[in-house]
Amino acid sequence: MPEPDALSLHPAHLRRLAENALLEDEAWHDVTTEALVPPEQNGRGVIVAKAEGVLAGLPMAEAVFKAVDPSLAWRPLAAEGEGARLSPGEAVAEVEGPLAAILRGERVALNYLSHLSGVATATARLVEAIAGTGCRLRDTRKTTPGLRTLEKYAVRIGGGENHRFSLADAILIKDNHLAALRARGLGIADAVRLAREAAPPEMRVQIEVTSVEEAREALAAGAHELLLDNMSPEEMRRVVDSAKGKAVLEASGGITLDNARRVAETGVDYISVGAITHSAPALDLSLEVEEG
Repeated sequence: MPEPDALSLHPAHLRRLAENALLEDEAWHDVTTEALVPPEQNGRGVIVAKAEGVLAGLPMAEAVFKAVDPSLAWRPLAAEGEGARLSPGEAVAEVEGPLAAILRGERVALNYLSHLSGVATATARLVEAIAGTGCRLRDTRKTTPGLRTLEKYAVRIGGGENHRFSLADAILIKDNHLAALRARGLGIADAVRLAREAAPPEMRVQIEVTSVEEAREALAAGAHELLLDNMSPEEMRRVVDSAKGKAVLEASGGITLDNARRVAETGVDYISVGAITHSAPALDLSLEVEEG
């Protein structure tokens, strides 16, 4: 599958996301800050980790503060990247300038940073669980609407790999596509054939299968990749034996931190876990203000 360069976050895109979130929060009508903090008062805010985890989202947090007030000075204090870990109490970044602007952007910046760091942390834990098996972790399209670029970026920060970024990136034949075909008297082999005929030469065709028999049928039809949906480890091993390297195998469905290694040891090439983007717990971060 083609992978988008999720580590390339375009400043204009970050700016739009920041502005929309700030508008939602009515940051420029912060009645509390307007009542208590004069525009001329300066200060410094330090973002601090409250829990152990993997940091992701510094460019987004910076974009938020710059959107509130371009005069704010932003300085990262911790590393963001695969293998880097935060410890409780560690300073993550600091922002300095008009204190009212810092307070207006505080919650939006922390929301982004905590969520993305949570995604990176959940990803890293699964990557560590399957280390040494030869299997890799993929994400899915189960992302927060509007935040896919950021969440897939965080997956990469955590050591995972991006699957399809959008419906246009690759062919993935799923159960409902097959249901539509069966209504016309067609099956798995027909699905693979039609997809390969329609796809550009460089585009890979992946199909979801739920049994060893379906997997063998898809392999015989020439599918490039199989998505093994909710199969047992024993069934996965049989598919691995049948595939003999002829297709890339991805296991999905019901994979957790507890069973990920057992699945990876079946010999599949990838596991995919939607929970790393749609259900990752936020990493606890806070902003502490120091008067300038």
